Amino acid sequence: MTKINLSLNRPIAFIDLETTGISIGSDRIVEISILKLMPDGKEEVYTFRVNPTIPIPAETSAIHGIFDKDVKDAPTFKDLSSKLFQIIDPCDLAGYNSNRFDIPLLVEEFLRVELDFDMQNRKCIDVQNIFHKMEQRTLAAAYRFYCSKELENAHSAEADVRATYDVLMAQLQKYDTLQPNAAYLHTFSTVNDNVDLAGRIVRDKKGVEVFNFGKHKGKPVMEIFKSEPSYYNWMMEGDFPLSTKRVITQLRLKAFNK
Repeated sequence: MTKINLSLNRPIAFIDLETTGISIGSDRIVEISILKLMPDGKEEVYTFRVNPTIPIPAETSAIHGIFDKDVKDAPTFKDLSSKLFQIIDPCDLAGYNSNRFDIPLLVEEFLRVELDFDMQNRKCIDVQNIFHKMEQRTLAAAYRFYCSKELENAHSAEADVRATYDVLMAQLQKYDTLQPNAAYLHTFSTVNDNVDLAGRIVRDKKGVEVFNFGKHKGKPVMEIFKSEPSYYNWMMEGDFPLSTKRVITQLRLKAFNK
């Protein structure tokens, strides 16, 4: 497979997480792998096991093969946070289903240890969204389809992040309509215009912040917070990510100031 050189203004960090579950607000990282691609094409790979400080459910361990005993002596996210922040902070971000899961959960972990990982002006490339727009399947199927290989050790963070990177390179080779630069791929792989990382709040076609879930789906957030203040309180007390709670607090203040 001929590799196309990505046109980069700054590094891209391809990220894959193995976690205790799928809740961005309450689950924790047990393994993180980062493939950092430099503008000159050089690669750096970092993989860390993480003590989540909460039990890993048996059904989750059955998927990724990481058990409590495997991470009991590993550093916590707080222990690793400064190093991870240093590795990732100057980068745009990429991954497989990363816009909906890996990036929001990673930012949530940073917020828990009081590190504000700024997402402003950061490009995010979701390889799964490109795949779904072009072909529509899973990472293993994408790897088979684009790279003509079987994905060994699926649900190992490093195997998955390497496969994700390889799939993006193959997508750029296969589709000459795709442009090999972060700004284009960020736009192409974005499904919704998210206001918060978890996509609970999105912008509609007019640029208005609206709910993307529940009984008020599609309704303007600021209007609901004015007419039904208890909904804001319910969200702040609920199992929503800290990053979402930050956004709704900003919108509530914005509504009151209008």
